[in-house]
Amino acid sequence: MSSLSPSESDGLRGSPAPDILCFSHLRWHFVTQRPQHLLTRAARGGRVFFWEEPVFDESEPRLELLEAGEGLQVVRPHLAPGTDADRGQRELLAGLLRDVASQEYVCWYYTPMALGFTGDLRPAVTVYDCMDELSAFQGAPPELRAREGELFRRAEVVFTGGMSLYESKRRQHGNVHAFPSSIDVQHFRAAASSSGREPDDQAAIAHPRAGFYGVLDERFDVALMAELARLRPGIEFVLIGPVVKIDPASLPHSPNLHYLGAKSYAELPAYLAGWDVAMLPFALNESTRFISPTKTPEYLAAGKPVVSTPIHDVVRGYGDEGLVAIASTPEEFAAALDKALTPPDAAWREAVEAKLATNSWDRTWAAMWEEVERVRAGKAPSSGSQAVRLP
Repeated sequence: MSSLSPSESDGLRGSPAPDILCFSHLRWHFVTQRPQHLLTRAARGGRVFFWEEPVFDESEPRLELLEAGEGLQVVRPHLAPGTDADRGQRELLAGLLRDVASQEYVCWYYTPMALGFTGDLRPAVTVYDCMDELSAFQGAPPELRAREGELFRRAEVVFTGGMSLYESKRRQHGNVHAFPSSIDVQHFRAAASSSGREPDDQAAIAHPRAGFYGVLDERFDVALMAELARLRPGIEFVLIGPVVKIDPASLPHSPNLHYLGAKSYAELPAYLAGWDVAMLPFALNESTRFISPTKTPEYLAAGKPVVSTPIHDVVRGYGDEGLVAIASTPEEFAAALDKALTPPDAAWREAVEAKLATNSWDRTWAAMWEEVERVRAGKAPSSGSQAVRLP
């Protein structure tokens, strides 16, 4: 395995920077989400090892290391079918630590399940970046809640991906900080002024268009989409994203429903540019109770009016400020789409710009790492035991 030399701090991290061992339930190359945004910035100041869940396809255990950018390696364990995952990963992790000869490292968790093979590690700091209420997701392991409780006991600092999660978790730990979804404004602003060629699979779709991108899973309101297609046959609905954990046959089909499949983060602005309105058609269930959709500010940065179901963090963060239309029923959603097809006025655009100016992944990462550095330095939490840190 190649070894990367730690780089000097670029202002976002202290010096010398410890390695970050990140343990995630998400795969790096699946969909660009919170971990990718944060950890690419972490890698500007030191090495990051992003440990994925194992793949059971080998007779002999091995680690596959994939370069994901300067200072960042994706670590993919390969195990033999039937292998005890925790035991197999514990042995592979021990080998990784011997090879990289890391003198100091931070353990950064997205999944408490990783405690099954990392419990004997002695990191400088243990971080739990709680981006979702994973126990509410379809197929969640029964032991997840217990392991999260153990992670709360081990972690020196806990971050949450939204205000609803913060309010749920703050009583479980003495150093919890809310960092809602951020935005790479320049990446999505290109959609607001794009005059380039439309993607081939979208170019032939008529206008007006209402679009959504994201994972199509138990959070996606299948019944709502079916009814919207029926209520508004004159609107073309563009749906982008992989289908996960639900039967593809359960998705509604209609001449005005267009499933374009998964697209890369780099491709999204080109698709957004061709939409007339953007949607957040999330179901209201246990899996969406605490979500803070990253796509909300992304849609707004692209200059698109947005219609959403009443997801709590969307209502409080954007709906109450008049930036996103909130609709509770298919009829309300259809009416809100009709209204959103009228180009937004200058006041709305100015309010969106003011909102987005307060938010960026760079600022979020800098503030999060500041809290990690406070732990490393033995200082007290920045704003009391249950601080809310908004980017």
